[in-house]
Amino acid sequence: MIEIISKGGPVMFPILLGSVLFVAIFIERLYHYHRAQIDTNEFIAGIRNILKKGNIAEAISICEETPGPVAHIIKAALLKHDRPKEEINKTIEDAALLEVPRLEKNLVVLATIAHIEPLLGLFGTVIGMIQVFQKIQEMRGIVDTERLAGGIWVALITTAGGLAVAIPAFVAYNYLVSRVNGLVLDMEKSATEVVDLLQLRKEEYEV
Repeated sequence: MIEIISKGGPVMFPILLGSVLFVAIFIERLYHYHRAQIDTNEFIAGIRNILKKGNIAEAISICEETPGPVAHIIKAALLKHDRPKEEINKTIEDAALLEVPRLEKNLVVLATIAHIEPLLGLFGTVIGMIQVFQKIQEMRGIVDTERLAGGIWVALITTAGGLAVAIPAFVAYNYLVSRVNGLVLDMEKSATEVVDLLQLRKEEYEV
């Protein structure tokens, strides 16, 4: 395998570098999303039961002990529990503006890798074909397949290498984006429920 890769020429270096970055980002993001993912329904049910008892401090404490953006959003809302609904919603929006970039961290790098790897492969193909035509010119039209093989190897290996990295990187990017969308949806759903709970609690106290 190393011998084949070496025949791809210098273009294989950035292609391989892209593959290492892709794997590192994918593993790091998977771990991050795994920690951020919680059973939202169960979490909100627990917060609801605590709020029914009027224990805001305990609800905030549970949010602090729970990892992930959903708990962070709920905590931000609970800290403003005695404020008007509009102010609570604004606080949630501000908290979301901090959480979403954390979820999307390095995804743009992964998308760039998925798009640039085929171009690197194409670049290697062009270099390989240039080498082939240079050899043909040097041989004055006499075809010697052994001397042409080097350029053909470069063309084929770089194309294959670029695609071999780009395809799984593109699939991984789409999968991670779907995970982010799912977490954002959980954030929106949880925030709406907690705002309604706080509003109901305030109305009950006013009565």
